[in-house]
Amino acid sequence: MPQHTSPTEQPRLSRSLRNRHMAMIAIGGAIGAGLFVGSGSVIKTAGPAAIVSYCLAGALVLCTMRMLGEMVVARPSSGSFSDYARSAIGPWAGFTIGWLYWYYYVIIVAVEAVAGAAILHAWLDLPLWVLAMALMAVMTATNLLSVKSFGEFEFWFSSVKVAAIIAFLVVGSLHVFGAWPGSSFDFSNLTSHGGFAPNGFTSIFSAIVVVIFAFGGAEIVTIAAAESREPERSVARATTGIIWRIILFYVGSIFLVVTIVPWDGAEVLASPYVAAWDIIGLPGAGTVMDVVILTAVLSVLNSSVYVSSRMLFALAAHGDAPKWSVKTSKRNVPVRAILAGTVVGWVSVLLAYLSPDTVFTYLVNSSGAIAIFMYVMIGASQLRMRRRLEREAPERLTLKMWLFPYLTWIVMAGFGAVLVAMAVIDDQRTQLFTSLGSLAVVLAAYGIRRTYGPRLTGAGASRGPKIVAEPVAASGEAHRASSLGQPQDIDGGTDARPDARVDRVASTE
Repeated sequence: MPQHTSPTEQPRLSRSLRNRHMAMIAIGGAIGAGLFVGSGSVIKTAGPAAIVSYCLAGALVLCTMRMLGEMVVARPSSGSFSDYARSAIGPWAGFTIGWLYWYYYVIIVAVEAVAGAAILHAWLDLPLWVLAMALMAVMTATNLLSVKSFGEFEFWFSSVKVAAIIAFLVVGSLHVFGAWPGSSFDFSNLTSHGGFAPNGFTSIFSAIVVVIFAFGGAEIVTIAAAESREPERSVARATTGIIWRIILFYVGSIFLVVTIVPWDGAEVLASPYVAAWDIIGLPGAGTVMDVVILTAVLSVLNSSVYVSSRMLFALAAHGDAPKWSVKTSKRNVPVRAILAGTVVGWVSVLLAYLSPDTVFTYLVNSSGAIAIFMYVMIGASQLRMRRRLEREAPERLTLKMWLFPYLTWIVMAGFGAVLVAMAVIDDQRTQLFTSLGSLAVVLAAYGIRRTYGPRLTGAGASRGPKIVAEPVAASGEAHRASSLGQPQDIDGGTDARPDARVDRVASTE
């Protein structure tokens, strides 16, 4: 029989992420090397119709972010969708999606470290594994310092990515409209190489499977919201205007790439943006893009270390992970949760060089479809939580999902169709089945945890770690009491604990 334990002193996280950090975390989480390099495989699959693939995938992710934003604004939590799944569906759902998400990102830590090392190797004559370890060590140290240091690094990494995309949008537009030196008004590449959809319109939907993963990471901002000074405002902005900008960056830049570069050219698969810059004729574009891609890789690596640690931290607060991982430093940083994730990353990096074609490939494949599982779980959680909020706390619904519940069901069906597509597409089938294997392992682990693991009693059983505001210099506006003061639990009842009242500090930006 499982033992019942009472929660001890609630661990603390700090509210030190500012609005500018949150804006760039939202953008940086969704724009990685997948756009600059991975888009080549999408273009090869769908041709110029890749534009449509990015539009459809972007719409699915936008709606999912809106659903998640509705829940986060109503009830900010360091565990984000894991905690919402726990409250809306049941403990098994929170445990399952939380551990799958943690696994997904500790593998991404290794993947991005290996990718970054490959770029650096062209400039530094050091073994690849040494470079990969060095990158991981730097990003781990950044996260260990403070959440604000994570936010600052992400702000500047994302700024570089955004600047690169905006520069490409401006120069590329001048080129296709004939306003760039040596160019002419020319959109012929959209149709002159076999038509707009040269591989058939079914290829549009096949490409969506790949595009969905390129948008992965947009949800990171909703986890970071628990450590921001104004979670409601930050998430509301991230799930509306900022996500629209991300989609514009993706769709706009892909439109220019397929307009400038013939989709069937060999250079597209290698690096479509470098190929476009070469045709435009900008000197040194290849080197600049290598720097941008390295920045994108470091951004994802930085975010992956952060988000994996916060998910483990939230799991431990519910008794679903070892209790030692919930400990925080004097700066309110979950040091042990960070180290636990990076240790797995370091082992995975070693496997990438010792067994690249077997063990490491299996690890990557076994996490491939987890993002889709997460999106489906977010939809199911929002369906149930919205109904409860409407009955019990309608005043919390300040940010709402559009066309509820019909659009929620449509989006969930869309992700279901993506999973079906993965089952029938040869090069995606392995990822789906190995990811289902990961799901089965985690579900079995929950059965063991439920039978033999400890159960929290009292307030800690349903509520995550306490978040505290860091003091800031007065800026003419006094500290305002949060609208989340003495919140009513989504499952009913009022939490009257002193720490349930969270001070929201006005931004000094």
